[in-house]
Amino acid sequence: MEFKPVTAEILEQLSAAAPGRVFSGGDISADYSHDEMPIYGERMPEAVVQTLTTEEVAAVCKICYDDDIPIVPRGTGTGLCGGCVADQGGVIIDTSKMDKILGYDKDNFTVRVQAGVLLDTLAADCLAQGMLYPPDPGERFATVGGNVATNAGGMRAVKYGATRDYVRAMTVVLPSGEIIRLGGEVNKTSSGYSLIHLMAGSEGTLGIITELSMKLLPLPKQTVSLLGLFPDLDSAISCVPQVKLAGLDPQALEFMSRANVAEIQEFLGKEVYPAKCDGEDVGAYLLTTFEGAKPELMDEIMEQAAEVFLENGALDVLVFDTPEAIRTAWSFRGAALEAIQAKFQLIDECDVVVPIPNIPELVNYANSLEGEVGLAIRTSGHAGDGNVHMNVCANDMDKGEFLAKAEKFMELVYAKGWELGGLCSGEHGIGRAKVPYLAQFEGGVIMELMRGIKKVFDPKGLLNPGKVCG
Repeated sequence: MEFKPVTAEILEQLSAAAPGRVFSGGDISADYSHDEMPIYGERMPEAVVQTLTTEEVAAVCKICYDDDIPIVPRGTGTGLCGGCVADQGGVIIDTSKMDKILGYDKDNFTVRVQAGVLLDTLAADCLAQGMLYPPDPGERFATVGGNVATNAGGMRAVKYGATRDYVRAMTVVLPSGEIIRLGGEVNKTSSGYSLIHLMAGSEGTLGIITELSMKLLPLPKQTVSLLGLFPDLDSAISCVPQVKLAGLDPQALEFMSRANVAEIQEFLGKEVYPAKCDGEDVGAYLLTTFEGAKPELMDEIMEQAAEVFLENGALDVLVFDTPEAIRTAWSFRGAALEAIQAKFQLIDECDVVVPIPNIPELVNYANSLEGEVGLAIRTSGHAGDGNVHMNVCANDMDKGEFLAKAEKFMELVYAKGWELGGLCSGEHGIGRAKVPYLAQFEGGVIMELMRGIKKVFDPKGLLNPGKVCG
């Protein structure tokens, strides 16, 4: 398919569809040229349209579809795989101003939102309503629509699952401009192919999500967090299945190395996680949160969890049992990427997911590659679900040299992930950056099935071209 440029005539049509909210040339902010990982490429779109309604999105899509112009949906641009970059030109449809919470059905435990509502806004509003929106991806200022489009995971996925598990219904604009509604505000369905689950995680390659009905849960009455101090990563990770086997059902369960924590504490300017315990060096940490209905139940959970930690190699266990203490403990885990970005000029990242028992082997292998690839390597992640975040980093290095070294690391670590029974991405998605690795993991037959699905939804190949299955 040969894409066509955005002409002055097309700009006029777009301006009629979204008056005062169409930008081109020098009026386009440089932010639209990249996402949060610019290493994957930067390119300015030919035009940006900030939409306010589903109907505006549909009108813009029809204009582009009729004239063979690429369409790239975008929220706040917080992705990490180049998924919202217009690397083949065309029009970015910015849905971030579609930010209304449309209403709650508390008896049915659902909330209706426009796709541009921020995760942070929705989570806080649900709390004010006495309800819990469980998905908790690390980037709080991403849009809910973007979370669904990438099937974002986050720290609570060990208990609650990923964002896809909370989508009841959605309104979607197809690239032709046709509007469809998928799913319904019901608790179960066996009504044909599950297109709603296909759309969730499709990264804007099949349709543009404009409205969502999301499942909610009752707000937990009590929460407590524990920090296990371990001599090394192997002993920390070996404790994870024991926590689950004890029936403790953690809301979140995260691992960090001492090197990670040292950089985070330097970045935040304060120390919360001790470096030593009774004179012994702490090599790794497990941070977990539990929920309960009554204070006495939480006391029992804390005692059981601490016992499991200590029986499985922990040097000590710290308890955070006030809202402020819990926020402080988790602020460190949440600042992991920011701390890396503050220290290094060049960063690339992958988020391979493996069976939980294989986390130490993957992490130890990744760390062992520092000398071979000539880059600093930082690892952390979700111990409870096997999702490992691996960053390669450098300062004062030519970008081309960095990209070559990073590619070598990725090839090696993805191969190791495959060997350990893993998958290409646990929560960040594929975008444009990870397409070759997805093909390696899935193989030719599955990639062709994905391309076939893409062609059904988008026969002209205009919607976010080059992403996911390329």
